[in-house]
Amino acid sequence: MTDSQFWKRHGIPLALALVLPGCGKEEIKVFEVSKEKAEVPAMASPHGGGMPGANPQSAAEARPRLAWQLPAGWTEQAPSSMRVASFAVSGANGQKAEVAAIPLPGVTGRDLDMVNMWRSQVRLEPIQAAEMERLTAKVTIGPAEGKLFDMAGTTAPEGAKFPLRVLVAILEREGTAWFFKMTGDDELVLQQKPVFVDFLKSLQFVTAEAQPALPPSHPPVEGLTTQPAAVGESGTKPTWEAPAGWKEEPPTQMLVAKFSATDNAARAEITVSSFPGDVGGLLANVNRWRGQVSLPPIDEASLAQAVTQVDVQVGKGSLVELNGTDAKTGQKARLVGVAVPHGGETWFFKMLGAEPVVAREKAAFLKFVQSVKYPHAP
Repeated sequence: MTDSQFWKRHGIPLALALVLPGCGKEEIKVFEVSKEKAEVPAMASPHGGGMPGANPQSAAEARPRLAWQLPAGWTEQAPSSMRVASFAVSGANGQKAEVAAIPLPGVTGRDLDMVNMWRSQVRLEPIQAAEMERLTAKVTIGPAEGKLFDMAGTTAPEGAKFPLRVLVAILEREGTAWFFKMTGDDELVLQQKPVFVDFLKSLQFVTAEAQPALPPSHPPVEGLTTQPAAVGESGTKPTWEAPAGWKEEPPTQMLVAKFSATDNAARAEITVSSFPGDVGGLLANVNRWRGQVSLPPIDEASLAQAVTQVDVQVGKGSLVELNGTDAKTGQKARLVGVAVPHGGETWFFKMLGAEPVVAREKAAFLKFVQSVKYPHAP
């Protein structure tokens, strides 16, 4: 079983990423997290051997950074949605674990909800606040003190050989909740716990800028096919024409809007999101989408063949079509995505789901994307 198959089978949501490859060496790694948004993975910026020098004039210095000392045996994985970095650990008898970290601006004070979500992953019953306090251990996370939770399942999930164990360290810093999580086969995670704790101690926050609050969610509007989107980062509202056959769904915290399209039991989801800047560039976002359908990343030389330009209200959008396996469900899936840069932001339109539904809805999806009218457009 490959690493990706392992995580798909266990269905891990909100995998919070942060770890790097080892090759048996200890080294310092640094990554940058965009100060505007941490939902989309920032591209890693390694500086082997030590901390980078501060340069107050550089644009990069305006972004918060983490540096860490790399444990031996940890292997870098491609970042994905919600992750800034991701790493795998392998043990004997095919045992596997993954370490992850993510900063979530504006998501502080939700420890009990998060702990109960992680407990559900390992098939444990939810707990109340009083019991959570008893199960909380103190842990050093860089220069600060955080909380550590250790949750072990007693039975293996369906299709897996070993029970799961989850280690999560939480640090609230300047309005942002930082999550550092290790998930995997029980015996291996327990064995790696001291390594994970040492890794947390090695973390260094190079700068101290807070993440701004997440964008507000757009509430569902029943019975409308033309409606305003939620406010983007620029504080303005585009409008669009949604196909009458789509059902509007409540968007999650990271989305501007969400729809679904169905055909009997088959389903596809259509999502809209907006983030400042280019969020790592087109290649990074194409590879993020590829990871969502369990495809390997491509390089810059292959990007031109993977992307088609489509006309939109504000010029051109970059269209990507992918066939693979849904990384969450393990089912065959198709993804159609369009990235549209406008007004210092990038808008992402994505349809992901069962191949027959996505194929049927592709024309409607493209018409939807092309119908979006952005404010301040010429």
